[in-house]
Amino acid sequence: MTDLLEPRAMGRDLVRRDGVAKVRGTATYAYETPVERPAYAHPVQATIARGRVTAVDTSAAETLDGVLAVLTPSTAERLASTDDAELAVLQSDQVAFRGQLVGVVVAETSELARQAADAVRVTYAEQPHDSVLSPDRDDLYKPDKVNPAFETDTAEGDVAAAMATAHATVEQTYTTAMYHNNPLEPHATTALWEPDADVPLTLWDSTQGVHPARAAVAEVFGLEEEQLRVVCPYVGGGFGSKGTPHANVVLAAMAARAVPGRPVKLALTRQQMFFLAGYRTPTIQRMQLAADRTGRLQAIAIDVVEQTSRIKEFAEQTGVPTRMMYAAPNRRTTHRLAALDVPVPSWMRAPGECPGMFGPEVALDELAESLGIDPVELRVRNDPEVDPETGKPWSSRHLVECLRRGAELFGWADRPPARHREGEWLVGTGVASSVYPTMRQAQSTARVRYEDGRYVAEIGSADLGTGAWTVLPQIAADALGVDVDDVEVRIGDTRYPIASVAGGSSGTNTWGSAITVAARAFREKFGGSPADGDEVTGDVDQADQDDEHAAYAFGAQFAEVRVHADTGEIRVPRLYGVFAAGRILNPRTARSQFLGGMTMGMSMALHETSVWDQRIGQVANHDLAEYHVTANADVGDLQAHLLDEHDPYVNVMGSKGIGEIGITGTAAAVANAVHRATGVRVRDLPVTLDKLLAALP
Repeated sequence: MTDLLEPRAMGRDLVRRDGVAKVRGTATYAYETPVERPAYAHPVQATIARGRVTAVDTSAAETLDGVLAVLTPSTAERLASTDDAELAVLQSDQVAFRGQLVGVVVAETSELARQAADAVRVTYAEQPHDSVLSPDRDDLYKPDKVNPAFETDTAEGDVAAAMATAHATVEQTYTTAMYHNNPLEPHATTALWEPDADVPLTLWDSTQGVHPARAAVAEVFGLEEEQLRVVCPYVGGGFGSKGTPHANVVLAAMAARAVPGRPVKLALTRQQMFFLAGYRTPTIQRMQLAADRTGRLQAIAIDVVEQTSRIKEFAEQTGVPTRMMYAAPNRRTTHRLAALDVPVPSWMRAPGECPGMFGPEVALDELAESLGIDPVELRVRNDPEVDPETGKPWSSRHLVECLRRGAELFGWADRPPARHREGEWLVGTGVASSVYPTMRQAQSTARVRYEDGRYVAEIGSADLGTGAWTVLPQIAADALGVDVDDVEVRIGDTRYPIASVAGGSSGTNTWGSAITVAARAFREKFGGSPADGDEVTGDVDQADQDDEHAAYAFGAQFAEVRVHADTGEIRVPRLYGVFAAGRILNPRTARSQFLGGMTMGMSMALHETSVWDQRIGQVANHDLAEYHVTANADVGDLQAHLLDEHDPYVNVMGSKGIGEIGITGTAAAVANAVHRATGVRVRDLPVTLDKLLAALP
């Protein structure tokens, strides 16, 4: 593999290039796109969970002065492709879930569009709906694959036999809740349809991938991709929910096509996002662990039950981390789905690894307690020399070092005993491991040009707050051998070369590899004296790719929890994470990602849950007033420490993805700390005071 680049710009603690624009409010987001004479769209949503639209009365809406168009399943255009049922907007009178789109109003103002949408009267033939997830259902089924293309089930050895003969076992069920991504910027689009233009459809969309969005929307409308432009310089958060287009994008384009020449703005309300923008499926995880007297695992198994929508399958790969995390001769993972009358689940930060590390890491804590072995030591004893699933050597695996370093920083050796009390507070500490695969997507191309005395790198990537505006120039500068201040990047537009989605912690690895290829080729071709207009392109296929090693980032999470002995109030005075994630390209932006992920993991542990009302088939707490998330004040001392890890196999930068590993393991560490403080083992997230009160002293 090509030698790693000598560090010049990479590794420097540079401030965000986009920071000033965001602080000053000059960074343009999708809904804020400056366009002339914009119209506004507002959706009409189904008020039943299953059935059929029998009639739509639009007369009251259409008589309002300033209403430009009202689209319903009977009046909307017929789409070229309805293969993706989620994107087949207004194509049928069938209602598959409460909140499904059944119409849209386009008007001169956003207030008028909302008023007119409320005036549309929809009549239904309602049918009984089924939206209750249970492991006892008789219609659970085995999906062909789990996200994105993993084997559904795996097995090696005999787990049952190992459980029967082991010195110590754990057999418990753990559950994670339904979670909604809730980025600060709602899902929003400004759409313009100009049928006679060279590029008739332009979407200024809040998306994690302009090229994937273009491909999906072009297929739905039967357009060539060159007939559609997607622009997205800034994203106000996504957490995976903007990684794939949802129905709102198609609806915005349909609305624009209904009023040619008028740009149309559509932004989902916070409540609408709970129906239309995806979510993380709730999971039910049956865990089995078996160990000998020394704590070495003899068996590990996870059997997962989760839900999907009846109209579109999404199978979260919850059991996949169990396949590679710890060594054991007997292993099993399975996934089963319940197809329900619910909205379509989708990606949420660290799909698979996030919920899939909760059950195993709490079960390990239970096993450590049963054996009388320190939970850090138990994890160390079961650290595998090679990937247990594939047998491949690790590109690098420094989980043990993360555990040891974290224990030292946290003061683990001096932690108080179980159920330790300080005044009115019960104090406990917990630990869990973290993991996330190191991935690179298949398709990305970069162009490097010399323009007006500066080097310009162009690639259609996205920055959803992760730091691409800052880190990509650092990568380009090193490959070109120039100062980072002499490099400009242009991203977030399909006019630039194709780029993969910002997802799976793969963005920097993928785009950086393409930029490196292009920049090195530019340097080789033009040397240190390029002329204005000189340019070179390069793509990921030309970058070295190692398939002989198992590549992952690893980490360890340590939490201190205090529980009030009378009220059950839970506080987290300390949350530490130590991570081995390859070369850190920019410590400032990297630390932001780790801390953000850890905060989101703590939110999963203590606060977040989408409360499902099965009577009507919707989330009851569908706003940020009642869908609670962790804020800065909820954790006292939050620290992320980064090991200096050298990995020559992952890519030419030596970097690993960092956007998602911070969330994995955090919830388990907090739950384990709560158990040590109170003696109560909460296996069903979130850990709330009502689950503790009965057992408090």
